[in-house]
Amino acid sequence: MQEIEATTLSDVKGRTVVTETISSDPFESSGNSIKALTGLSPTIKKRISRAASSNALEDGAITGYSIFKVKQPPYNMDYLAKLYEVNPYNYSAINAKVVTVVGQGYDFVASPTLAERMENIETPSALKKARKRFIREKRLMNEWLDNLNPDSEFSETLGKVYLDYESTGNGYFEVGRDLNGVVGYIGHIPSTTMRVRISRDGFVQIVGKDAVFFRNYGDTTTRDPITGDPKPNEVIHIKNYSPTSTFYGIPNVVAAKNAVAGAEFAARYNLDYFENKAVPRYIITIKGGHLSEKSERKLLEFLEGMKGMAGNHRSMYIPLPDDTADNKSEFKMHEVENGIQDSSFNNYRKGTRDEVLAVNATPITKVSVAESVSLAIARDADKTFSEQVVKPMQSLLAKKINRIIQEVTDALLLKFNEISLTDADTQSKIWERLVRVQVLVPNEIRAEIGMGSIEGGDKPVALTAATRNEQATQASGNRARDQARQGTAPDTQGEARQPGGAGRAQT
Repeated sequence: MQEIEATTLSDVKGRTVVTETISSDPFESSGNSIKALTGLSPTIKKRISRAASSNALEDGAITGYSIFKVKQPPYNMDYLAKLYEVNPYNYSAINAKVVTVVGQGYDFVASPTLAERMENIETPSALKKARKRFIREKRLMNEWLDNLNPDSEFSETLGKVYLDYESTGNGYFEVGRDLNGVVGYIGHIPSTTMRVRISRDGFVQIVGKDAVFFRNYGDTTTRDPITGDPKPNEVIHIKNYSPTSTFYGIPNVVAAKNAVAGAEFAARYNLDYFENKAVPRYIITIKGGHLSEKSERKLLEFLEGMKGMAGNHRSMYIPLPDDTADNKSEFKMHEVENGIQDSSFNNYRKGTRDEVLAVNATPITKVSVAESVSLAIARDADKTFSEQVVKPMQSLLAKKINRIIQEVTDALLLKFNEISLTDADTQSKIWERLVRVQVLVPNEIRAEIGMGSIEGGDKPVALTAATRNEQATQASGNRARDQARQGTAPDTQGEARQPGGAGRAQT
């Protein structure tokens, strides 16, 4: 593959930001690269031969996009992947989302079908056996998922796919089947190598000298038009939808393309300053005398040699002419740059940082230590991040993966673990209240914390008269001491208060 210079998202206007090279689009490679692909079907080979005979391959009139009938993405995928590493705040925001969305692990919960069956179980012994089978099925399902890919555990595959989704707007799960049509492999396909067929009947990947066709997940009949594989693997495609492209997703950072470019230019400016700095701390002035030719030459050589870090703190010696009766030499040093040296564009770079974090919907407390942010405000930001970003994404991913799980069993559904915003003490109080009001039974809580069931734990806890009276008093909130305690409680639950003198919050 050819090498091209990476540019910013405004590269269509010719503005270069990133100096490193990235691989060019393999689907736009030269004619010789297209002809060198192996394993192609006779139909594709004929199509390439016709294009080669008319020199259409060599002059770029016909590329891999037209040969394989795939749609060209709105942005260079290799460049979008590079943006993940170029901007530190985009890198940090994406990593924060990967950790909170898929990095907390996952569990299996009872499907509505299993829940209905367990509701119909009447005897305690049969219910206990059903719960044991449920725990066993969860263990077997975890083992099955991790054994589907010898090179990567399922949690690693999830992380790779979701990282691609956030970096390029597209993520791809590869699903392979055995000879009996049963799912036997789940893996990750790099989004930079995949293209969507225009007819939406599948996908094409180019890696090295190999072109591979993939069906849509669940499609077991579409013929492989690229290599003629009778049983091509299938793909589940997740994309960050944009109205500007119905075939591919677009990453959030595209909305902050100017901020990314500006941050890079500002960083370069500061690097150029330190690499080319030639400003001394003091200027030397001489009155009543002049430098000899040798001294002038030494002074010029000194200033020229100051460029770069090695010459910023050297000493300089200049000899002066002897005093005479009519002329006395005067030597003075004037401060030029003796104060604290600060980097340029600090405020501007903070603005670009906030813009990149805003388009990623990630609070600054997730990526760095924020200035003047109270603990209560940070907790409110975490709560908003969890409700508006993490949970919807977890729900989407779980639905995609449960399409595979449902091929194996109708009793379980995969559910991602949510990031905990509640400490252990508060959570125990919540469970205690739910048990007291008979919303939960003890065994349900024990199952949630990974403990086995106990005898009699499937029945609601019977409340004594004193407990019922206490519950009614707490629900009414009539105790004066409780009301005073609640009113003076610190901001430990995440609801931030207005700072002193700011007045009431507007609702």
